[in-house]
Amino acid sequence: MNAPLTPQTLAQRDVANHFHPYTNLRAIETDAPLMIVEGDGIEVIDDAGNRYIEGMSGLWCASLGFSEKRLADAAYRQMNVLPYYHSFSGKAHNVVAEVSEKLISLAPTEALRQGRVIFANSGSEANDTAVKLVRYYHNAIGKPQKKKVIARVKGYHGVTLATASLSGIPTMHQHFDLPMPGVLRTSCPHPYQFAQDGESDAQFATRCAAELEALIAAEGADTIGAFIAEPVQGAGGVIVPPPTYFAKIQAILKKHDILLIADEVITGFGRTGNWFGSNTFELEPDMLTSAKMITSAYAPFSALYVSNKIYQACADASASVGVFGHGYTYSGHPLGCAVALETLKIYEERNIIGHVRDVAPAFQAALQKFADHPMVGNVRSVGLIGAVELADDPKTRKPFDPKRGVGAYLVRRAQAHGLILRAMAGDAIAFCPPLIIDEKQIAELAARFELALTETMAWARG
Repeated sequence: MNAPLTPQTLAQRDVANHFHPYTNLRAIETDAPLMIVEGDGIEVIDDAGNRYIEGMSGLWCASLGFSEKRLADAAYRQMNVLPYYHSFSGKAHNVVAEVSEKLISLAPTEALRQGRVIFANSGSEANDTAVKLVRYYHNAIGKPQKKKVIARVKGYHGVTLATASLSGIPTMHQHFDLPMPGVLRTSCPHPYQFAQDGESDAQFATRCAAELEALIAAEGADTIGAFIAEPVQGAGGVIVPPPTYFAKIQAILKKHDILLIADEVITGFGRTGNWFGSNTFELEPDMLTSAKMITSAYAPFSALYVSNKIYQACADASASVGVFGHGYTYSGHPLGCAVALETLKIYEERNIIGHVRDVAPAFQAALQKFADHPMVGNVRSVGLIGAVELADDPKTRKPFDPKRGVGAYLVRRAQAHGLILRAMAGDAIAFCPPLIIDEKQIAELAARFELALTETMAWARG
């Protein structure tokens, strides 16, 4: 007679059936995942009842925390009234009309306020749509050769074939036969890693711009359709560009008639202390992608802003063939629209952006406290997003050997102390707490990080 089966834990059931994204698939087979079962404000709770400050807002996205009842109620109401409808073939519904109008009113530039928004389900899809529109637009205006897209080292734009190709992170390309043709790569505006000795921020920005201009000259401006950039590079290490960088880059793009796509999937809706990172860094994009905090991640939803000049050219081209041949089954899904509308209402009613501006100094000071730590090479932040970059020798900017996994070790120690963070390439530890975090919670976040950093230094130097 067979012995009775031993009941599996929740983690074991997960590993047995779940193909995990962005994970070492062999490692997780023996190192059980952290199983989160509940959320409460800025904290999440695992299946053993342990509580954690979610220092990354999940994946840069849970801006209103993990227990905002108004968003749950908005979703419930919408599911009871109109759980699904589409926007294909001359159809629409009330909530997609309302959220479109609201989003356009919040656009960071007049060019986008005169344009349109097109909806998808994720930042990856929004950026992928932007790449398709680069092609569609230039075909429509009689410049079919302007198809290449320039992206940056350490950029992150998603995981579709096109957007993973744009992303400048090697692990996203290995074994996938990426990047695809038509993607060009230019320098990353990270002075700590890439500035030459004695080079000022302004000089470094000028050199980045010169490298872009040289790339355009080598490829031919008549073959380049767009340049895509995150105002703050997120997954590449929370890289805040130096002053003058974007002004110099934008001047070159305008000179050569190259579109600017602002990837605001992380920075849109308050993260930098303004509605958009484009406000913070004075960008004038032709297209702008947004997702994540548009619904506080309570429902999958994304929006691509398209300037009027691009929209009008696309509209003329669609008329010539009878249809604009792009869209998703769930484009403008009523659930996402309803949750987005309620999220935007909460941002305004509670002055969430004002709150970000109020607590950002405390957040930035809490991180800056570690700038002189013997294992920290660089600290950087804007609004409520930042990074502490570890270094083997801070004076010479020498990083740790990646094989040692120092950043990953620190993140595990932080988790043991009830703080969830994320280690990026180069051992940059990212911080991106919910926008509702207060100063007392910021102090607790920093205290838990300090414990983890102290333990990591003892391990790394031991």
